[in-house]
Amino acid sequence: MKLTKILIMLLALAPFGAGAIEPVDYVSTLVGTQSKHSLSTGNTYPAIAMPWGMNFWTPQTGKMGDGWAYTYDADKIRGLKQTHQPSPWINDYGQFSILPTTRTVFNEDERASWFSHKAETAHPYYYKVYLADYDVTAEIAPTERAAVFRFTYPESNESRIVVDAFDNGSYVKIIDSRHIAGYTTKNSGGVPENFRNYFVIESDKPFTYTASVKDGQIDPSSKEANTNHAGAIVGFSTRRGEQVTLRVASSFISEEQAFQNLKEVTGKPFDTVAQQGRKSWNDILGRIEAKGRDTDQLRTFYSCLYRSVLFPRVFYEIDKDGNTVHYSPHTGETCPGYYFTDTGFWDTFRSLFPLLNLVYPEMSTKMQEGLVNCYKESGFLPEWASPGHRGCMVGNNSASVVADAYLKGIRGYDIETLWEAVVHGANAVHPTVPSTGRLGFEFYNKLGYVPYNVGINENVARTLEYAYDDWCIYQLGLKLGKKAKVLKPFRERAMNYQKVFDAETKLMRGRNEDGSFQSPFSPLKWGDAFTEGNAWHYTWSVFHDPEGLITLMGGKEVFAQMLDSVFNVPPLFDDSYYGGVIHEIREMQIMNMGNYAHGNQPIQHMIYLYDWASQPWKTQYWIREAMDRLYNAQPDGYCGDEDNGQTSAWYVFSAMGFYPVCPGSGQYAIGTPYFPEMKVHLAEGKTLTIHASGNLGDDRYIGKMTFNGETYDRNYLEHNDLIQGGSIDYTMQSTPNRNRGISDASLPYSFSKTQKK
Repeated sequence: MKLTKILIMLLALAPFGAGAIEPVDYVSTLVGTQSKHSLSTGNTYPAIAMPWGMNFWTPQTGKMGDGWAYTYDADKIRGLKQTHQPSPWINDYGQFSILPTTRTVFNEDERASWFSHKAETAHPYYYKVYLADYDVTAEIAPTERAAVFRFTYPESNESRIVVDAFDNGSYVKIIDSRHIAGYTTKNSGGVPENFRNYFVIESDKPFTYTASVKDGQIDPSSKEANTNHAGAIVGFSTRRGEQVTLRVASSFISEEQAFQNLKEVTGKPFDTVAQQGRKSWNDILGRIEAKGRDTDQLRTFYSCLYRSVLFPRVFYEIDKDGNTVHYSPHTGETCPGYYFTDTGFWDTFRSLFPLLNLVYPEMSTKMQEGLVNCYKESGFLPEWASPGHRGCMVGNNSASVVADAYLKGIRGYDIETLWEAVVHGANAVHPTVPSTGRLGFEFYNKLGYVPYNVGINENVARTLEYAYDDWCIYQLGLKLGKKAKVLKPFRERAMNYQKVFDAETKLMRGRNEDGSFQSPFSPLKWGDAFTEGNAWHYTWSVFHDPEGLITLMGGKEVFAQMLDSVFNVPPLFDDSYYGGVIHEIREMQIMNMGNYAHGNQPIQHMIYLYDWASQPWKTQYWIREAMDRLYNAQPDGYCGDEDNGQTSAWYVFSAMGFYPVCPGSGQYAIGTPYFPEMKVHLAEGKTLTIHASGNLGDDRYIGKMTFNGETYDRNYLEHNDLIQGGSIDYTMQSTPNRNRGISDASLPYSFSKTQKK
């Protein structure tokens, strides 16, 4: 017995690839689930899914319609829910749930069962929970569009399966003694009038009890419910330990297509589906091998990588003839080709999409084709999609997503249509969803900024992001060989960030239509001219031209002092715009990092800007502080909203030792490597190896760096060099090397530098 325990312990501590432990074994799907409306530690749920899968599943602890579908502090499960929710703030669509019981009950409060995390197993490819009130063990193994459930029942004459299609218009029918079909229409927006998520359920044990449920009324004499809130209850007698298997699939196209999608699991035993899912996850997570730190740090890394490959989700299906098709959330019709959804570009342009372009380029190709289809079907590229255009956040960052992919060599789609789309989006606003396109573009194009006093909120944030997006369009146009006359407006507008810089405060500041700056002005005021942040956070949103910002501030020393001030200013805030403390403010306040607000996206690149100030050791210091203090593999593992993979991708990139401060530039700013060894498996069988010998303690500073054996003094890496594979070798030390990376030749890209040539 002692020898067995020792062997188990050794396997648990074994490095990646040295034993039975594989990448997916380090993933905790519960990271970030200890969240609530007033304080987010991720605002995640344990997604039981394939990478980028069309359908996710999650245990449901929250009430029907609650965006916090699963919270770690809850103690009852109401159902096992199919979900497409990207964020609790956006909420869900296409949702229904299944729950095994040993009572004939439907009401969600009455059917909810106590559970314990001690009797819960949560992996991406497999979930298991003991439902204590029913003495039933429930298991789920997913595929992209289907799933297999296995319920282990006690001895009971009243073993049941509750199918809840939710309210707002739903339909359920019991087809025969083994099959149930239906649809749900419950959604939170972004869908046309004919939207439905069709589902089918197949049981390997015949039903001996059936009842439809119409708005809470259980009717054993009926097998069909078409009402506001439809459901069904089916059942049978079971002996103790008897296992019942359900195969479930859904489709946004039709019931027929749902049965087609069911073929993903037809005839496959539960364990086979789980093992296939495990292999798929290991293939995807194994693109990056991390070695050499303790198990908790590996768990944090791979849990972040797991979150980085969930969104944007597949929204296309394969029809009976093998064609790729999708339900259009814009036209309500079935259209050919790929489609992806459930992502907000305001968040994910920063590092999530650059990560896909580097490590998963085959997925990026499909996603770009999906953007082509979105534009053709709706007349706009998405900015926040779930599943169609949603009114959320600011900016026109689809331009960044398109430009970064193409400039990094992603091909195989209609780039000319996307060029048309980004130009159109820069000069238009969606007629019903003002966050799509550019709200205030008329002012911006005329004045060079969105004025503070014309009734358009978050105007400085819009101005800064529009300027960066114009730079993206300009760079894409150059690559496509567009004429100088066409490109001139975008080149000029890329400098519009200067229009909202206030030399007196050295911060970005709202500017009125007559050219005067807003008054009074508080750098600590959240919202107002900014988006979920203040001037201390948004001043750094000049991704494409840090050198230009340095010049405005008065030089590198002043710039570095302003960066230092973000951490030195106490976590004071002005919440008057919101009329109360929003969760993003609270998350900044409690982290003891001054006014640095890593829990929200606008400032996440800021730490890397010391690279432009010839003080890269400060980047190295603060990166390690953020990684060690703000992330872990526990249910409270994030310091704010995880947001569709963005906050996770920040960690993944930072662990590799570099970060895409300016998507579209083809460069990554160098930070500090986290693991003693990493291998990134790239396209065409190439491998990038990152060595940082002895990088286990507090040796966070780069003493020396070589790339493919050559001494490397730059503060950036080129994408085109990385994708060829090779070796980056670091000599780490516990004290800063103040002589490395300080020359002008070491500084990363800035647009101003190219304009001086």
